[in-house]
Amino acid sequence: MLRNIKIEIEYDGTNFSGWQVQPKLRTVQGEIENKLKRVLGEKIKLVSAGRTDVGAHALGQVANFKTKSFLNLDSIFCGLNSILPEDIVIKNMKEVDFDFNSRYNAISRVYRYRIYLGRTALLRNHVWQLGYDVKISDIVKATEKILGKNDFSSFCVAKSSKKNNFCNVIYASWKKRKEELIFEIKADRFLHSMVRILVGTLMDVGRGYFSLADFEEILKSKDRKKAGKTAPACGLYLVKVNY
Repeated sequence: MLRNIKIEIEYDGTNFSGWQVQPKLRTVQGEIENKLKRVLGEKIKLVSAGRTDVGAHALGQVANFKTKSFLNLDSIFCGLNSILPEDIVIKNMKEVDFDFNSRYNAISRVYRYRIYLGRTALLRNHVWQLGYDVKISDIVKATEKILGKNDFSSFCVAKSSKKNNFCNVIYASWKKRKEELIFEIKADRFLHSMVRILVGTLMDVGRGYFSLADFEEILKSKDRKKAGKTAPACGLYLVKVNY
């Protein structure tokens, strides 16, 4: 009898070629699937809540897999964590209904983006080091414009554009902690590179390249070419997936 097991994962994406398995490349999915095969003695296919980019991180990625193994959860949990590399940790594991799907059952996701105002050696793989001043009050005003249901075609990779690019942004906020600016956003869905393009464009608002009216026009235009650059992946974190 097949069992369906859900896992919550934390990882440092610095030395990975993203989440998704790719031939001859080190990926988070590939590492976990290979180690699960050793623990369970069978080939495993992970279904994730979402794919993270090359260099992006996760505090709360979620995935599930089906297995024929009767090994108890504690043994799977401890065995898996004992052989995973140091940049991946399984935070939680539980058996779920057979029909549970990490991707399709998710009702919302939370992402965080970290910006360091200046230079840092210790955090260089985990923040975007910003080399210019920004006006935070302008960034906050522009961020308010993305709340609610909007078409985010201007803020996604053009080739990944779908028939429906509407997303409902439940909240989006900024906090300043010492030298860091921290952006957090929750939505029912996210388009490819949406958070990174939003952050890059909002920084252009903060430095005066775009006015608030310009930002509103970019959102309405549904044209990626009018938005700002894509912020680096190293500052992006998948924080939580809600079900």
